[in-house]
Amino acid sequence: MANNLLIFPLLIPLVAAVIQIFARNHIAVQRIIGAIAVLANIGIAVWLVATVQMHGIQILPMGGWAAPYGIVFVADMFAALLVLTTSILGAVCLFYAFASIGEEREKYHFYPFFQFLLVGVYGSFLTGDLFNLFVCFEVMLISSYALIVLGGTRLQLRETLKYILINIISSSFFVASLAYLYGATGTLNMAHLSQRVAEVGQTGILSVIAFLFLIVFSLKAGMFLFFWLPGSYAAPPSVITAIFAGLLTKVGLYAILRTFTLIFYHDTGFLYTLIGWMGIATMILGVIGAVAYRDVNKILVYNVVAGVGLIGFGLATANTAGMEGAIFYMLHDMILKALLFLLAGIMIGAAGTSKLTQISGLIKRIPATGWMLFVAGLALAGVPPLSGFAGKLLIVQGGMERGWYAMTLISLAASLLMLYSIMRIFMLGFWGKDRPLADERKELSDDIYQEWAAEEGHPDLLPDDRDELLDYRWSSFRPKWLVTSSSVLFVLVILIGLGSGWVYTYVAEAASVLENPAVYIQAVLGGGK
Repeated sequence: MANNLLIFPLLIPLVAAVIQIFARNHIAVQRIIGAIAVLANIGIAVWLVATVQMHGIQILPMGGWAAPYGIVFVADMFAALLVLTTSILGAVCLFYAFASIGEEREKYHFYPFFQFLLVGVYGSFLTGDLFNLFVCFEVMLISSYALIVLGGTRLQLRETLKYILINIISSSFFVASLAYLYGATGTLNMAHLSQRVAEVGQTGILSVIAFLFLIVFSLKAGMFLFFWLPGSYAAPPSVITAIFAGLLTKVGLYAILRTFTLIFYHDTGFLYTLIGWMGIATMILGVIGAVAYRDVNKILVYNVVAGVGLIGFGLATANTAGMEGAIFYMLHDMILKALLFLLAGIMIGAAGTSKLTQISGLIKRIPATGWMLFVAGLALAGVPPLSGFAGKLLIVQGGMERGWYAMTLISLAASLLMLYSIMRIFMLGFWGKDRPLADERKELSDDIYQEWAAEEGHPDLLPDDRDELLDYRWSSFRPKWLVTSSSVLFVLVILIGLGSGWVYTYVAEAASVLENPAVYIQAVLGGGK
């Protein structure tokens, strides 16, 4: 069904960003405009999910040009659920940023870049053609370049160069893949591509093109080709890392799920098996990194990598249970990973460092943060009745049905190691001897602090001269405001777990469209009728 309101999730943050640019010298105005925009988009997203459920897939042919000749936006249940989750994450992270990002970053267009990033994410989820997907990817990535470097610390500058270089290479591959695909099929509309590939069969050059797209999207999602991700995601402040972990990797995963269920779904042998092994390898390497590091940010970043691998494994099973599990776990993972980084931000803001060897005794200072982290760790491992259980159970079922018993057992073992890595943050960071918080350390001279650390028998608590603690010593550290913002996602983790049966009805509808491309094709090429 054609619906003009489908453009609003993109239009609202775009207009907000433009207004914020003109209000550069009025931070309060930028905050108000941003808050109105993210809250309005939650309302639009709720409406979109309800509309898709009642009336089916919604489309919007831009300029009145029907697909496949014009740009078309499409919202099936999968896209609608991702838009809703993105809207919630965007709102929570924005309110968290109000109390954490600092005036220096606010003065240099943090809020407009934040809104532009949301434009790219929404567009990626809603677009109906691959070239427009590339455009939305670039809008999202250009915004992320600015956000990751905003602040100008040495670490940020170094990691930004690596981040930009990798994404330029992957974008070049993306354009080349689009050119090859257009040359082979004569179209880039996803529904039309599905028809053309089905007509000629996915053999020869089309299988090679599918492999190229897998490389491109895996680079962007951090599935197996994640070597650039740990350093880049650990460099900016926690609220920026939270939005990156919750959204950017998931856009790459969405592209994999969409293209390999709508266009390149004919080869469930080699390509799907390859995705499965890539997912397993990503999980293994991710949990190894999470267990090996003693830095809060690095531990969480490697858990992001492991989660990406699990979702890829769910897709690769190529059955109903695995597909439903991949969607369910993806929604859970977006919320949970953002929550973990927001909680880590409170820890780091309080302690003045992200190194676990220099953090202890926080449970007395920020107890709510500690216990939320504890519960979030259980959800990450899939402990019932929290949000991670249903999705992980479905993925395990899908793996067993596919006959991948060893790979399924590896995914379960990886879940236990994920739990161990979070529990280690909880035990080392929140228990043990008290130490001065970051705000208190501002009042201590280096000599006094070193004397205190020596007397307490904790030479490992001495600050490292190479540390750049400016990002962690917020000018106005307000943990109550930050905990309140984070608690929204914490409540969602619990509610999704307790209401998993209700959520499953939406997930099952989303999976049914991915498993039956004819429904999507009819909605798009049939003019939404």
